[in-house]
Amino acid sequence: MGNTVRKIFYYKRYYLDFFESLRPEVKAKFNWTMGLIETLDMVPKKYFNHMEDSDGIFEIRVEVGSDIFRAFSFFDKGKLIIVVNGFQKKSQKTPKKEIELAEKLKKQYFDEKKGK
Repeated sequence: MGNTVRKIFYYKRYYLDFFESLRPEVKAKFNWTMGLIETLDMVPKKYFNHMEDSDGIFEIRVEVGSDIFRAFSFFDKGKLIIVVNGFQKKSQKTPKKEIELAEKLKKQYFDEKKGK
């Protein structure tokens, strides 16, 4: 892959704990997708997309066979992507509680950064 365009940071253990629970082929696909996000100027929406009706939350999308997985993230200072929670998608609609959790973690991240 090419030069790094963005930097990915995993906030606390939320995503990493999820990642560790995954099958090897799903981990490999997540790692490949994270590589795309770090190195492509324009990441295809299929892999990285802004969530409508959210406060700046982006979803990272991974499909392995018929299984669908998502991780939520947001930007800090332009080129830094903060990855928070991940989950396996079981239905068409993204669970609202997962988006709410991502928004809560985003607020927590920025509050901690400000030293609150």
